[in-house]
Amino acid sequence: MSSHTQQELLAVAASATTAPNEVLTLRLGAEEYGIDILRVQEIRSYEAPTRIAGAPAHLLGVTNLRGVIVPIVDLRCRFGLETVYGSGTVTVVLAVAGRTVGAVVDAVSDVVALTPAQIKPAPEFSGAIDMGSITGIGMVEQGDRPRMLILLDIEQLLADADLAPT
Repeated sequence: MSSHTQQELLAVAASATTAPNEVLTLRLGAEEYGIDILRVQEIRSYEAPTRIAGAPAHLLGVTNLRGVIVPIVDLRCRFGLETVYGSGTVTVVLAVAGRTVGAVVDAVSDVVALTPAQIKPAPEFSGAIDMGSITGIGMVEQGDRPRMLILLDIEQLLADADLAPT
């Protein structure tokens, strides 16, 4: 008889039959984030959008993407980070809430498949931090050190971003 308990075998079977969550990893400052790959339409090099008067600071403006006017949100600004654009800066074009939105990030890395066992619940903080758009922490083994991804509900994050000019 095997040394595995029934509970261990059920856990292995459940993880084997559960499709992994694939996330696009992106960098904002020193942190790495993951967003649902199914929301990503394309990744483009950063081009300064047309500014809209009266728009919030995180709404950089709009761009024409093959005939569709797309609002462009700076996720660094959205997270309260200093806005810096470098050679790796890209715009991730996303499909969220029935619309197309561009999100400016420092860089994209790769696509990672996470099993349910690799996703840990987001820690709870007192009211100083809005955790509504963080769905969990992805743990990926990479060499001799774990890689942590802050998993974002990009639809929630951008729904709260107030994409209309004031």
